[in-house]
Amino acid sequence: MSTSDQDQSVDTPIPAPDAGTAAEVEAETEVEAAAKAAAEGEAEAEGEGEGEGRRLTPRQARRLRIALSSVGMVAMAVVLGLRIASRSSVLVVGVYGLALILCGVVIELSRNGRTRLGSWLLAVGLVAAIGSDWLLIP
Repeated sequence: MSTSDQDQSVDTPIPAPDAGTAAEVEAETEVEAAAKAAAEGEAEAEGEGEGEGRRLTPRQARRLRIALSSVGMVAMAVVLGLRIASRSSVLVVGVYGLALILCGVVIELSRNGRTRLGSWLLAVGLVAAIGSDWLLIP
């Protein structure tokens, strides 16, 4: 490949012998490039408008799970304090202590990028803690 070949861009079409002057070919190339860029810009704008309302970025998902786990941890601590004040039982401490540990595990899972697993564990664990409180603890 010679130096003159390297100076030409890859997207520049090779003019046909009857295509006209170099200025006309260059103007047509610029118009085609502008039309292509406008079409790509519209496609990206449509994709951004649809995606913004539905999907979270991975960072936003992690932060959301960490916030939900923290709120769950505070709620379990408050309920644990109220239940111990009304009825001191090892079973109460065990159930709500495990729920607190579970919230901490979910926070660590979310920090390490395992947000779906953390979401399922948080949901199942908190439902299990409240269910066992309702069923097991008098």
